[in-house]
Amino acid sequence: MIRRFLDYIAIEKRYSPRTVKEYGDDLRAWCAFLGWKIEDFDPKQLDAEDVKAWMLQMLEDGQSPRSVKRRLSAVKSLYRFLLSLGLVKINITSKVMLPKVDKPLPVFFRESEMQAFKEQNRVPKYDEGVDREDWLEAMRDYLLVEMLYQTGMRRAELAALEDKDVDVQGRQIRVFGKRRKERIVPMGEQLAQEIEAYLQVKQEIVYGHEGFGIFLVRKKRNGEWGALGAAGIYNVVRARMGEVSTLMKHSPHVLRHTFATTMLNNGADIRSIQTLLGHSSLEATQVYTHTTFEQMKEVYETAHPRSLTRESKVGNQDE
Repeated sequence: MIRRFLDYIAIEKRYSPRTVKEYGDDLRAWCAFLGWKIEDFDPKQLDAEDVKAWMLQMLEDGQSPRSVKRRLSAVKSLYRFLLSLGLVKINITSKVMLPKVDKPLPVFFRESEMQAFKEQNRVPKYDEGVDREDWLEAMRDYLLVEMLYQTGMRRAELAALEDKDVDVQGRQIRVFGKRRKERIVPMGEQLAQEIEAYLQVKQEIVYGHEGFGIFLVRKKRNGEWGALGAAGIYNVVRARMGEVSTLMKHSPHVLRHTFATTMLNNGADIRSIQTLLGHSSLEATQVYTHTTFEQMKEVYETAHPRSLTRESKVGNQDE
């Protein structure tokens, strides 16, 4: 029966050879737990308790919830196949709850790292004594990091931004998110002034080419200016934040996480952060409450005299 199922997903469902192999490995492990060879598999002798017992054993053996969930998913798919062919009367896996896989907490840049970026990359005001194009590129790199950090925009949203979407007088930005859903994001006075200065110099260089988007890049092959896309934004952020941060990852999305975490740590309510990020559901935003809780735990463990961590440190000092 299992071989028939594997042929089905390979030929009719057109799963990749790698996926078919993984399904086969998982189902062989299931049979091994039952004490059977794959050819001996007999679904009529099994019930939900057998599935739960296998799940419990895998967890007790130290397998991750993600790995256990994947293996149980293979068994669930097998039983749905058997049920569709009338080879079983009930799906014994239908009431077996898969183990919950915790999502990794979002990483974020620390305030000291963002301050270090600002100090190292802030561009002086433009004057006639500097190379205009070099100034524009330096200001572009500084601004795109600051805009991601100060607004929480996604990389694709920033790449799609046009000059007309930025209202420097009203200090707000019109952002088009997923499925072209529009939202308005405020910005600080200093950022608005910096964007205004950038746009003025930009218009002097590429007058009449407003369709490029807000950020430009000089093409290496001919020296002409064109739009800086999402990949270019990623490369700039990785290079600039890699100079000041100890994180393994230096992506635009980390700046989005940093924006949300900073807002929450400084008193913003979760609903406002949801709106600013453009999340359709509150659940997606609530992950940041777990991040700040982890921060609070660290503070507690190092500061409170009754925390086990602090007591152990004090004890070691007394020895």
